[in-house]
Amino acid sequence: MSIITLTSDFGRLDYRVSAMKGKILSLNPQVNSIDITHDIQAYNLIQTSYIVKNAYRYFPKGTIHIVAVDSFYHRSRRNILYKADGSYFIAADNGLMSLIFFDIKPEAIYEITLNNRFDDVVNFTSTDVFVPVAVHLANGGLPEVIGRKIDDVKQLLFPKPVYNEPEKMIIGEVMYIDNFGNIISNINKEFFETLAKGFEKFTIKFRNLSLSKIYSSHTEVVADWDRETEYHGQSAAIFNDSQQLELTIYKGSKKNGAKTLFGLNVGENIYIEFF
Repeated sequence: MSIITLTSDFGRLDYRVSAMKGKILSLNPQVNSIDITHDIQAYNLIQTSYIVKNAYRYFPKGTIHIVAVDSFYHRSRRNILYKADGSYFIAADNGLMSLIFFDIKPEAIYEITLNNRFDDVVNFTSTDVFVPVAVHLANGGLPEVIGRKIDDVKQLLFPKPVYNEPEKMIIGEVMYIDNFGNIISNINKEFFETLAKGFEKFTIKFRNLSLSKIYSSHTEVVADWDRETEYHGQSAAIFNDSQQLELTIYKGSKKNGAKTLFGLNVGENIYIEFF
């Protein structure tokens, strides 16, 4: 059975998510459509890239991913079909693909011309362009039928951490805050471990707070403490399952998690100083 995933910044209140699913069913009732999320902040491409990059890897190769974020139609912007890592991604050419795949080369890129050849009126990009393309692929159709090959897409620079050699310090930033209020930075484990060689200690600094240990998982945090109830609300730094440095509060939530207690926002700096 073919799989189409749906990611959008539409939210759940309006009709748009249901419209996409209804259009998929009307074109092929056998297609399995799965939601990744529809709670992306409006037009937030960094947030989208983090979620999609970490979700698509768990789907079978050949899965078709519709990413309808910052996707409302206008003639001056292309819509694209992007094949990478064995899967298809359908989105507006707004720079999102360069954020998701900043470290992976695409296998093929197509500018979608389906709407130009068959229906020049586009009222809603997701139902009028994205879904027909996705179902065409799910039915075994060739990409060349719905678009023409292109060499590149709009490029956006993924925010990368930098190393300040004189200060012996990594300068990163908050790129995402999850549903538990955990703060995810753009500092990954490989970058940190490469620079940490030759130093005995380090300190993670943010606002007026600091931490001096990084755990490999939330489970390791609990194992390091004697009685877990005693440490409810304790702060910690971990490398999460996507190998990004994460600041967390044990058993925190949106109301009392790291975001609330640390007061950090997306885009603010996090520093790691080596000694």
